[in-house]
Amino acid sequence: MINLEEMTDEELALRYGQGNNKAFDVVLSRNQSKLYAYILFVVHDTEIANDVFQDTFVKAIVKLRKGQYATTGKFSAWLMRIAHNVMIDMFRDKKQEHIARNEDNDLSNIESADLLEGNIETRYIEEQNCKEARILMESLPPAQREIVFMRIYQQMSFKEIAETTGVSINTALGRMRYAILNMRRMASETGIFV
Repeated sequence: MINLEEMTDEELALRYGQGNNKAFDVVLSRNQSKLYAYILFVVHDTEIANDVFQDTFVKAIVKLRKGQYATTGKFSAWLMRIAHNVMIDMFRDKKQEHIARNEDNDLSNIESADLLEGNIETRYIEEQNCKEARILMESLPPAQREIVFMRIYQQMSFKEIAETTGVSINTALGRMRYAILNMRRMASETGIFV
């Protein structure tokens, strides 16, 4: 008997493409939180994020069933690429560069406390720095904000970021560089030191 839990995401995707519906349930449960966090970070609206999330999985299901998935990279990066394309299409349709954030869906919803170690004082300082960094990230242009999120919160390599966003590695590196420069400039202008 094959244990689906022991299979990689890539193997599960191929199994689903061959008709094993339980394989999709496993791969979905492994990837849904990370994918939803990425989408919400970009669109800043829970309703739109839910729509994009659903559209992404519908497109993924169709592609998997048609055999249009190849295990040339990580399955999660493939999913994020689909989500990226869905969001680009949505932005084009609405003819807007980004969706305004509100208090319910800003980056403060991303918890960093689990990642911090040390004593209470150190933890407080690090949490404060993370909050200030998120404030600065919110002010970045959407393309730069997306790259920073993928690199820091999703821990993607620049190669994976380039594949996901459909740009060259040099473009991804350039956007990250400009994002850092912009964040430094904003930090010095506002007196925030992270």
